[in-house]
Amino acid sequence: MNEKQSILDTIAQSWQYFAALIILVAFAFVITLAVEKAAARKEGKMDQKLLSVRKMAIIGVFSAVSFVLMLLEFPLPFAPSFYKFDFSDMPALVGGFAAGPFAGVMVEFIKILLKLVIKGTSSGFVGEIANFVVGTSFVLPATIIYRLHKSRKVALISCIVGTAFITLVGSLLNAFFLLPAYAVIYGCDISSFVEMGAAINPAISNVTTFCLLAVAPFNLVKGIVDSVITFALYKHISPILKGNSNRTK
Repeated sequence: MNEKQSILDTIAQSWQYFAALIILVAFAFVITLAVEKAAARKEGKMDQKLLSVRKMAIIGVFSAVSFVLMLLEFPLPFAPSFYKFDFSDMPALVGGFAAGPFAGVMVEFIKILLKLVIKGTSSGFVGEIANFVVGTSFVLPATIIYRLHKSRKVALISCIVGTAFITLVGSLLNAFFLLPAYAVIYGCDISSFVEMGAAINPAISNVTTFCLLAVAPFNLVKGIVDSVITFALYKHISPILKGNSNRTK
């Protein structure tokens, strides 16, 4: 069986999860475009292009950085080893702060495309699409809040909200989509994943405790770390990204 046929078979096995994730991806883009249009209308800039040359440059640069950071992954001690921690959402958040929510979501999207082109997929695209959805659940609410009112205080609030979203969405996505999908793809029972979690934390006994004690802390740490780095970094690089010498508020 060649690689293409193997991927098609994997998609066929988990088509309902694949379809649900595609719907979530489409929903993310619809929300992003709606917010960008609403913000442009509020600012009286309806004639402004969604993607200027500056924004395209920001998306390109941060997508490349995000992809590289995605490759530098490592496990965390309180979660099973198949959960890999990386800093790839941080460039998307910075890019979204600098160029708007659409730019942040595009960085997440292009990062995944680069991964698929260079490394391929072993999950019939389910893992990659889920990565996009989880990353977007962090970047999108944070950049929407900051897009509508730009200040240091709002940037902090937006990071807190984004962290809360990635923690919640990541847990729900694992419980209802990812764990069942991976069980189908790899021909095992969900209890196998629970047992891997229990080997690290004996308090884990079912899918609910697995998500509460492994998945939620994993995404909480990810959101906090990416937020802290972004909050510390953005103040210093925003003048460069905006093409002027004025600092953010």
